[in-house]
Amino acid sequence: MPEPCCPFASAGRRRRGSGYARAVKSDLPVPLLRVVALAKHFDAAAVFENVSLEVAGGELVALLGESGVGKSTLLNCIAGLEPADAGEVWLQGRAVRGLADDDAARLRRECLGFVFQAFHVLPHLSVADNIGLPLQLLGQRRAERAPRIAEMIAAVGLDGLGGRAPRQLSGGQLQRVAIARALVHRPALVLADEPTGNLDPTTAARVMDVLVHAARATGAAVLLVTHSPPAAARCDRVLRLTARGVEAAADAAAG
Repeated sequence: MPEPCCPFASAGRRRRGSGYARAVKSDLPVPLLRVVALAKHFDAAAVFENVSLEVAGGELVALLGESGVGKSTLLNCIAGLEPADAGEVWLQGRAVRGLADDDAARLRRECLGFVFQAFHVLPHLSVADNIGLPLQLLGQRRAERAPRIAEMIAAVGLDGLGGRAPRQLSGGQLQRVAIARALVHRPALVLADEPTGNLDPTTAARVMDVLVHAARATGAAVLLVTHSPPAAARCDRVLRLTARGVEAAADAAAG
């Protein structure tokens, strides 16, 4: 079974605090991702405070919340793309908030797959080259990365489109390019911002199949923001973000 990539892997003791959302199953391993009392403010206004959660390797967790509550901002803070104002983020037992810029960039390159809501595909690269970009940044030659790129193109249903430019694709196809790119290097942690938001129900179900496989087959931890009840229903746990923190969602369909 392929192992998720991460040079920062180390054994970490499980630590719980009063603010944790605690629906992690007891038979799951030590959390791969641990967020402790994270807070973000814009000027004097709190976007969110006291956000604490855990995601184990091989687990999918859905994050619901009202529009504007800061779900995308939370993912950005976990990834180190935006600075948090307080709290800690741990990945496989290592504190990652406050890493030097070079170390933070290396962590994102090797450990993290991010599905952006706005796609962020590069317009001058083909579909195949966009998907293979993480492998290229890891130093793989074109011949080495070609089989894995082809595998991901097929997995997300883009067969025959590898040579196309992004401008030739629909919004739903661009979303699938972004998902394939996030998973191609078998990251330890996948952060997905509305990964099925631009997709029809059949394609959305196929994309969720790919995300579930990423968790089950490679042991990746998957945290996804969604407003989709079918997507949330495919996850092991469903959490809800509020301005005061994270809580277990009583009703995923209400997200």
